[in-house]
Amino acid sequence: MSILAIDTSNQALGVAILNEEKIIGEFTTNIAKNHSLRLMPAIEQLMKEVNVKPQSLEKIIVAKGPGSYTGVRIGLTTAKTMAWALDIPVVGVSSLKVLAHQGRFFQGYICPFFDARRGLVYAGLYQWKNGEIQQVWDEVNIPIADLLSKLADENKEILFLSPDIEIHRENIISLVGGRAVIPEMAYHISRASHIALAGLNETPQSTHALTPNYLRMAEAEAKWLNQQKEKEENG
Repeated sequence: MSILAIDTSNQALGVAILNEEKIIGEFTTNIAKNHSLRLMPAIEQLMKEVNVKPQSLEKIIVAKGPGSYTGVRIGLTTAKTMAWALDIPVVGVSSLKVLAHQGRFFQGYICPFFDARRGLVYAGLYQWKNGEIQQVWDEVNIPIADLLSKLADENKEILFLSPDIEIHRENIISLVGGRAVIPEMAYHISRASHIALAGLNETPQSTHALTPNYLRMAEAEAKWLNQQKEKEENG
């Protein structure tokens, strides 16, 4: 039996298939193109290449955010629709936790983050202990300056991982200094196979109960709530 992993939560699109916990196929692109037009063809092509039929799937694991609102929705909608149609379980995993798998053999803290615009980032803090990934801080939507100030107080080397690393590289080096570790660009792109590994032993969720992890409201939703609040206050 096989597991399908999907990630469209950020610019990179990733699909992977595991069989008996062995990665038998993986597809990744990191280009600014519409995930909604490319995800299903990528899944179909990969399944064809590794000779896995939909009926052979036993579970779907999907990155549930944070990240691009549209990208997160595309991945979750596809995963939930396939899981419902095939009557198999679906698991959602944090996109930040998945990215932290790129630091599997790093001994210090791992800080995965995604740029959230206007000086904000989605970020988490993780570390690997005894072969397992552990969450050190709750994932947050936070000003990058505040994040780096908090990390500057930590007495450990910190591995920074982000597809948006170049936007914040100077600030990281300036505020965290020599304890900041920034690897080559290839390490900053999430891999779909890591989604599969991150969710392999997670408890499946109800297909309809699986929801995005945005870490903040979409701008349109926030504006609507503010408008409703103003209407109530003005009678």
